[in-house]
Amino acid sequence: MRIVAWNIRAGGGVRVPRISRHLARWAPDAVVLSEFRATPPSLELARALAAFGLVHQCTSASSRNPTANALLVAARWPLRRLRLSTQPREPGRWLLASVNAPRPLLLGAMHVPNRVTGRKYRFLDAVLACARRWRLGPALFVGDTNSGRRGLDEEVPVFSAREEGWIDSLAVCGWLDAFRHLRAEARAYTWYSPNGRNGFRIDQAFVNGALLARLQDAAYVWAGSRGGRKGAPSDHAALLVDFDE
Repeated sequence: MRIVAWNIRAGGGVRVPRISRHLARWAPDAVVLSEFRATPPSLELARALAAFGLVHQCTSASSRNPTANALLVAARWPLRRLRLSTQPREPGRWLLASVNAPRPLLLGAMHVPNRVTGRKYRFLDAVLACARRWRLGPALFVGDTNSGRRGLDEEVPVFSAREEGWIDSLAVCGWLDAFRHLRAEARAYTWYSPNGRNGFRIDQAFVNGALLARLQDAAYVWAGSRGGRKGAPSDHAALLVDFDE
């Protein structure tokens, strides 16, 4: 089973055909998209996903505010949206869905607000509360967290002790950063500052103990020319996470 998580940047826009071609090439069984919107380009992308088999979809996007960044989960198997009492209070940036695959699991899609909004730590605390109280079996929390480890996931200092502590606290309660679990201290950056051109790894997948034994791989892929950033249809790398069936 392959799950692809990707921040598609501002709903995809004119880049949607290229985004959909890359997604089809990666042959995912489920997709989690950040910055999906209720706009024509995003809706076109949803139709493209359905055309190559990801016919079951749920989204936090709203027609009442179509240009707001939201989330999309699409899968080959039926989805059922769930809500937890402890989940983040920003419905556009959090979406929990059960995936009725041959070996079911739950996907917690997230797009964590930036620190300047003043809402980031409240959001992180809510995700951690969900993880600590989890009783729902195999699961993956995945998306754009705007967080990382100091000195390891950044080319220049930007992450705080609290953001790093959030990752550590997830690990303490059994939710491991899939990329770090498999690659220890390997360097990888998923977003670059447009001004400073400094790299940061801010897109992650956290796998709980009930799912960890099935984890095979977690890798970042830039969709530009020759697999690089140049000409890529998004300012984020995609995260490909593979599990045993």
